[in-house]
This record gives sequence, structure tokens and C-alpha cells, in this order.
Amino acid sequence: MNRPSTTIKQIADATGVHPSTVSRALDPKKRHLVADKVAKRIASQAEALGYQPNRLAANLRLGRSDLIGVLLPDIANPVFAPILGGITEVLSAKGYVPIVADAGNASSQQISFVETLLNQRVDGLILATVSQDDELVGFCIRRGLPVILLNRSEARDRVSSVVSDDDMGMRLAVDHLVDLGHRHIAHVAGPLSTSTGILRRDGFERAMSRHGLQGLVREATSYTRQAGAQAAAQLLAVGREFTAIAAANDLLALGVLDPLKDRDLRCPDDISIVGHNDMPLMDVVSPPMTTVRIEHREMGRIAARMLLEAINGGSGDIQHIVLRPELVVRRSTQARR
Repeated sequence: MNRPSTTIKQIADATGVHPSTVSRALDPKKRHLVADKVAKRIASQAEALGYQPNRLAANLRLGRSDLIGVLLPDIANPVFAPILGGITEVLSAKGYVPIVADAGNASSQQISFVETLLNQRVDGLILATVSQDDELVGFCIRRGLPVILLNRSEARDRVSSVVSDDDMGMRLAVDHLVDLGHRHIAHVAGPLSTSTGILRRDGFERAMSRHGLQGLVREATSYTRQAGAQAAAQLLAVGREFTAIAAANDLLALGVLDPLKDRDLRCPDDISIVGHNDMPLMDVVSPPMTTVRIEHREMGRIAARMLLEAINGGSGDIQHIVLRPELVVRRSTQARR
């Protein structure tokens, strides 16, 4: 025989508080409205009585799902692990659950994913997939779905975003190499359809110009190790000598190592390399990679907080949060001989 469900009123009677207090204490979004000692007493009593909240019924009344969609361009990229960790940390504390989609870079596929998420009644989206003039952003705006951009921004100022200071990051990389005596420096740029590709390339060129230098640039077709290897091979085939490479991300920087080995060139003895992101394990590759560190976990936290504020009736003002990167020096760079 099924045991009768425990009600909020029964918990209220057992703890000597009003049912509305019990309701707030057991709702992650409203728990902060109840004194911590009282909330713990209520939670303990609810557990003892075997209380199971009917979240589905409550959400149907409110027209919400407590689900948040998170679209990534490449879930295999290790940089997204800390980002997702930060997002999940904030969402779970407020009773929300992320649904993560490996959406690629094709707008048609991304829109298809979002249509599926809309059928699941997601309350909002965090997008790490955007291009400069992003079709998906317009799609979400037309449907009134709260959206926050993460890691990349778009050229049009339509929704809020949280990104790293890409210009400053490349300035840190170039200044470091120049301080080591390098004057002939190349840049493996990310895809110029993305804000990170454009802003980091422009940041590289501005930093070189400040030192009175002219750099050599090759665009990678994607943010992958293979694309980094192809771009580096093109740079090496030009015939113009360079002694250092600043890459637009760590996967591209790892890709640079492959054509160097094919030509019996060593890093950093022959060519120094700087990556960008400080994704997990950059300290254990060979050689350990000098890179520009971005606080990806904090980026995820901020994006989640911004989205929850928008969902819960925030000001509606568009905000652009820019995080400050830092240089992490390891053994892939050394003084020019």
C-alpha cells in the first residue's frame, strides 16, 4: 500500500511555523528569506517525514521548468569544463538544472537544438557559440527567451555577455615575447567569424605596432589542434623567419608543435610558443605551455547569475562584463638566443 504524501502543513505543524515559511524554506529560490536556523530545522523535519516536493505541479502553475539550456561549440574542448562547473554551481544553488548541447558552429543546427529546448520549456539560454552577426541570437530574441552570451560576443549590441579582455590578453603575450628578445613574432589567429578570433588578432597587431614591429598572421579554420597545425605549417612555408608564435587559444598552440617536430624544430629552443586560455593540463604537456589565463569558472558563474537575474525580472539593461586575463609563464617560452 502506498504511503500518503507528506504535506507542507504537516511539516509546519511539526516545526511550529506557518506553512508559508515551510514553503519558502524548501524552495531553493526563496530559502534566503528564512532564517538559517529555522530553514535547517524545517529541512530536517521534511526529510524525517519523507517529504517529496511536487516541483512539476508548481512549475506548471508558474509557467517555468527550472531548466536552463547551455549551447557549446565543441564539448570536447577542455576549456568548457570549468565554464560548465561555474554555471552548474550557481544554477544548482538556485534550484535550476542545465541542459548542455554540443551545438557546433552551424546556425541551422544550433537553431534546431534551441527549438528542441523550447519544447522542453527551458527558462533561458547561455550561449558560447555565437558568431559576429549571430542568427541564433535573433531567433531567441524573437521568441522572448532570456539569453546571455559567454566567452564570445557578437558585433550587434542585442543581449548581455561575459567575456575576457581579448585585446589585453594578446598584449600580455606579445609583451612577454618582446621582453625575451623576440622581434619576429607570428600569430595563429582563431576563425575571424568569431569575436575571439577578430579581437585577439587585432590585439596582436596593436601590441606589435606599439613595439614598432610587424607580425605575420595566419587564420586557423577552427579552434582545434589540427587547424593550428595547418596554420603553423603555412607560416613555416612562407620562408620568412620568426622566432615565436602567439596563438589565439591553447588547442591552436598545441597544434603548432606538430609541424615544428616535422621540421626538426624545437620549442622553445628554436621557436617559443604562447597559448591562450590556460585550459586544463597545459601545465603537464611537453613543454608546459606559457599561456594567457582566463578565469573560465568565474565566467560561468557570472553568466549564470546574469541569466537568473533576467529570468526573475531584472532591470532588462544590456550588460557586458569583461574579465581581466593574466599571463602564466611556463617552459614553452625562453629568451631569444
